[in-house]
Amino acid sequence: MKKDTHPENYRYVVFKDFSCDEAFLTKSTVNSRDTIVWEDGNEYPLVKLEISNKSHPFYTGKMKYVDSAGRIDKFNKKFAKFGGKKKEEATEEETAE
Repeated sequence: MKKDTHPENYRYVVFKDFSCDEAFLTKSTVNSRDTIVWEDGNEYPLVKLEISNKSHPFYTGKMKYVDSAGRIDKFNKKFAKFGGKKKEEATEEETAE
């Protein structure tokens, strides 16, 4: 095996799924600016999640629509003005020429 391929800075980190308010403590190398006080009274870095195994439909067996940031509405508003020509209008213009 190659040497020095795995990081050495593993530490305890809390991952929190804000869609169902579940959290778990595990070791990770991920960086985070936020911190949280865990059940044992110690302070750990906090990584915020939108979906985890506690809220994902595959694991829960429940279909749930998650659009926490309103991304679909933002996309539709942003690109509504770029609708372009419809197929009917384009074919009418082509036949008129």
